[in-house]
Amino acid sequence: MRLALSSILLALCLSLPAHGADKVTGNGPAADVAAINKVVEQFKAAIIAHDGKTLGSLFLQDHDSWLSVADDGVWAKVKARNPKARKVFPGSWKKFAEMIQNADKPVEERFYNVRIDTNGAVASVWFDFDFLDDGKVTNRGSESWQMVRAEDGWKISSMLFSMGD
Repeated sequence: MRLALSSILLALCLSLPAHGADKVTGNGPAADVAAINKVVEQFKAAIIAHDGKTLGSLFLQDHDSWLSVADDGVWAKVKARNPKARKVFPGSWKKFAEMIQNADKPVEERFYNVRIDTNGAVASVWFDFDFLDDGKVTNRGSESWQMVRAEDGWKISSMLFSMGD
């Protein structure tokens, strides 16, 4: 009996994707959801390839709205080291693309439970993520992109993400 139950549990675990990996849900015109998902895939591939130029091309060029928010655990550690630290602080896709381009070790961002909502002109993308530096998770949390369909396709107009353990 115990062996049968163990076998069933193992089969269930192997049949389910870890963290909902590669699961994408979308609301809106199917062609737009597919095009936005293509941007998501290009983003992930550009990080792995250390391709800052491609990564940068996925953003609106004249706009840089990027915010990081420390979760309570991370913020407590940061505040212990620096009492003047802020919980929410701005960043830059340009600096991120440069960091990826110049990384001397493997980097990757894994996305889970990707949700895309669009009306064909604007879109919201939400997902959970793990960011890996040299194979080790250095950040995990949730990330949200606001996107617009510009003259040359879908572009990320703003990004908000949490920083967690």
